[in-house]
This record gives sequence, C-alpha cells and structure tokens, in this order.
Amino acid sequence: MPKEMMLTIKSKYFNKLKGGYPLLFKEAIVNLNNLKEEGTLLKLVDEQKRFIGKGYYGKQNKGLGWILTRKEHEEIDYEFFERKINKALEHRKAFFVDSQTNAFRLFNGEGDGVGGFTVDYFDGYLLINWYSEGIYQFKDLIREALQSSVDYKGIYEKKRFDQKGQYIEDDDFLTGERAQFPIIVKENGVHFAVYLNDGAMVGVFLDQRDVRKSIRDHHAEGKTVLNTFSYTGAFSVFAALGGAAKTTSVDLANRSLNKTIEQFSLNGLDYEAHDIRVMDVFNYFKYAVRNKLKFDMVILDPPSFARSKKHRFSAAKDYKDLIKEAISITEDDGMIIASTNFAGFDMKKFKLYVENAFREMNGKYKLIEEHSLPEDFKTIKEFPEGDYLKVLFIKKIKR
Repeated sequence: MPKEMMLTIKSKYFNKLKGGYPLLFKEAIVNLNNLKEEGTLLKLVDEQKRFIGKGYYGKQNKGLGWILTRKEHEEIDYEFFERKINKALEHRKAFFVDSQTNAFRLFNGEGDGVGGFTVDYFDGYLLINWYSEGIYQFKDLIREALQSSVDYKGIYEKKRFDQKGQYIEDDDFLTGERAQFPIIVKENGVHFAVYLNDGAMVGVFLDQRDVRKSIRDHHAEGKTVLNTFSYTGAFSVFAALGGAAKTTSVDLANRSLNKTIEQFSLNGLDYEAHDIRVMDVFNYFKYAVRNKLKFDMVILDPPSFARSKKHRFSAAKDYKDLIKEAISITEDDGMIIASTNFAGFDMKKFKLYVENAFREMNGKYKLIEEHSLPEDFKTIKEFPEGDYLKVLFIKKIKR
C-alpha cells in the first residue's frame, strides 16, 4: 500500500476543495516540497487543521493529484475501488443491453470518483488509460476490482503519463485472452475497427457518439460533406450512411488514408466514391478557395494543439480563424459543425468565437444544435473542466 502523509492546504481553498472540487493544484498547497513520491496517499487539512479529504499525489497535465474521499475514516483500499467501479457499472447498465452499441466509456475518471484513469469497453475488451504514475501505483487494486466486477474477455492498458501526457510504448496487454485485431465494434449500428495494441489511439473517439448519430439521422442526406482533421473518417462514415452525396476526408497523418478506407469498407461503403486526402487541413482550405469548392457541411474537429511544417494550431488562439476558413467554403444555408475537446474555455466562450468569426466575415448564422459529453462520459458539476467537449451545429444563413 502506498505511504500516507499530511498535506496542508491554504485555508482560502478550504471551501472549494471540501465542497467537491477534486483536483489538487499547486497554488493551493502549503507544504509543496514535502511531495516526493507519486502514489503517496494524502490526508488533506487546511492551515487551521480542518480535515478536507484524502487523496493521492500524481502529476498529470491538469494538476498534482486527486481527492478521492471527504470521509475521514474511509480507507483507500480494494473495497473503495470496487465500490466506485460498481457504481460506475450501475450508471451504464443500459449500454450492456444495447444491441446497437458495444463500445463505450465504462469509468470516467473524476466523474466516477477517481481522477487519473479511465476505462473503455470494446465488445468485452477493457482498455485502461493511466494518466499519472501516481494512480498507476494503485493498478493492482483497480485491476482486481475490475476483474471481479465486470464480465470481460481481456484487459489492455495504456500508460499516458510520460511528460506532457504522452503515451508510453508498451505491449499493452494485461490479462484475459489476447484480442484478434482489429476488434469490430458497433456504435448505433455502425461498425468500427479498433486496435488496442497500436499506439495511443484506438481508431475511434467514443465521446462523439451522439454527434455522429445526429449527422447521420438528421443532417447528411443529399449533402456534400467536408470532414477536416478526419482521423479514421468516423464522421464521414456516418454522413455517408446518412445519405450524403459525397464526403471528403482530410487529415495530415499518412495512416489516415488506410484507416478511413478500412472504416468505409467495414460498413459496405464504396470508398472510391468519396475523397480521402492526406494533406494539411489549412492547405486544403486554400486549395478549396482556389478551386471555388464549396460544401453543404464542413466538420471541424481539430486537436487542441496541432503542428505541421507550415502551421501551428492552438484551439485557444486559433479556433476563431478556423471557423472563418470554414465559412469561406460553406454553401449558403449549409452547416458548419464546430467541435473542440479543449478544456481551457467553456461553451459560452466557444459561442463567442463563432459570433466573432461570422461578424468578421460579414456573415449571418443560426445555432441549430449543441452537444457536450454523452451519458457514459460522466462528469460532476463541481469540476466543470471535466465536461470538456463542446460541439455546435451552425447554419450559415444567406445574407
């Protein structure tokens, strides 16, 4: 069991942390220099020795660890993790009996009461993402609790606690039976090829499930669709299945071509009837303007930070300009689907970027839909940063 130590919190942060905010951050800690070994259990008190909670020390890009309980006599042991996992399973009961979807988030870090790790479910295979060396010290307890609570075929893990949260290359297999890759999973009846042993990415971002469904069911029919930063083409596949006239998928990564072809083919779609471009998205915008290309739907789902030879993109600084690029190649009465997973601003600020982009382009728009995280990506109101996904369906109105 990891060691335990007393950590003193500045009294001005007492109410915030006692009231449910789960993240330990540098500015709040008095005896910061006492933190030495990640995974150390912490008893948190303020300068007046008032008890706040218990947690652990674990460095990740968000902070220095997480509070796990505010009950003074609750032990952080096997039973603790088992209780949290069983409560998480209860919240996701409907997913286990959904015949159309068998890929979802099983445990969502601080949203389910333990910050620092997540568990995804892929047709019986579990994937644990560890986000700090601190939480990794509890790996045996968490794994045992998972094994006793969940019916599974095999368990894989990804260590994401290298500097800057980078993935640490490893075999990734933990226990159970090894999967034959790809695992073919279902999302709202659509198939995806998933690889749990092939770097940090697995082939599909589960948090966009509701957005993809809305595109297919309500918006794609007869439309020309441009999917930028397209990764494995998941939005394009849903658009094509929703009756899109044509999709164009653009991503800088070389592997996006074969991955997108694979996803199209799995769903009985003729990928040759669609465009798949391996190129810098910003260069594609210029190409589209030069060639007077316009689309009925432009999907923007960039990473929070991206870099190519000529361009650097930061969601915080550059998203407004990205929307302006999209406006210039969207048909009148067409739609821009703007998405970001950047936790550094909220939906209100994101809407302001949209407003400013249209104003600077002398355009008019109407917000049609907005989405945040789906139900399996459980969040808590005390930690708004955890509800990171912001998606807007924006209709470009003819002036």
